[in-house]
Amino acid sequence: MEWTEVPDPVPADDEVLVEVAASAVNRADLLQVAGFYPPPPGAPPYPGLECSGRTPDGQEVCALLGGGGYAQKVAVPREHVMPVPVGLVEAAALPEAACTVYSNLTMAAQLRPHETVLIHGGASGIGTFAIQYAKTLGAKVITTARAAKHARLTALGADACIDYTSEDFSTVEADVVLDIMGASYLERNIRALKDGGRLVVIGLMGGRSGEVDLSALMGKRAAVIGTTLRSRPKEQKTEIIRRVLSDVWPLIEEGRIKPVIDRRIPLADAAEAHRTVAASEHVGKVLLTAP
Repeated sequence: MEWTEVPDPVPADDEVLVEVAASAVNRADLLQVAGFYPPPPGAPPYPGLECSGRTPDGQEVCALLGGGGYAQKVAVPREHVMPVPVGLVEAAALPEAACTVYSNLTMAAQLRPHETVLIHGGASGIGTFAIQYAKTLGAKVITTARAAKHARLTALGADACIDYTSEDFSTVEADVVLDIMGASYLERNIRALKDGGRLVVIGLMGGRSGEVDLSALMGKRAAVIGTTLRSRPKEQKTEIIRRVLSDVWPLIEEGRIKPVIDRRIPLADAAEAHRTVAASEHVGKVLLTAP
């Protein structure tokens, strides 16, 4: 990964130019750099699924991107630009996590008060946001993470933490499971579901192909839901953002959900940031600050 000169983006009629203050590292960025997750048609060829910055008229904003956040400027559809609910740099940690968590826990899984949700990867950017959001809904939150990170996650609101390296999470009895692993967790996730439970798969860190015991799924009248955010049509992303601004942004403005930021690294040193995320050394988001 090299920090080089590229042409300035030219916004289309329905886009706005954002001068980037910060971006954030997501697992999808690591996959793209490794050659496994190309950007969608029309997106810049370099990584970055979210950013914060300023528009030409001086407004402080953050934005959900199809790509291109690892730059000093990016063109964004107007409907995907959001007002900043916290500090400008900190806001770069919010768009991808907020839209992913809301679209999956509320829109897909329909998590309700007093239900139990099992959140895998609780120390990740998605995980730390999901823990806080699920608590605002009145859910009981169980999460998986390395033991060294449990205290941080309990402070965020997790009711119980499971060390996935030494403990079995399949006995927790969850109404909803938010999963980033895919194949390697599939059988155990289905065992963990209560009657009528919903498993939402949002990542494939543990593989893409697994075997399902359909009788177990049918016996529990359970559902397996697979979703992505980056490849959704523009109109679907716009609707998710509209609902996030209505339902989630007030929670952030009130301080009930806070961006969890592990560290800030200069954008030119993005390779270092990728190594940190690949090693799972972080809790929350790793931000990239633009020069």
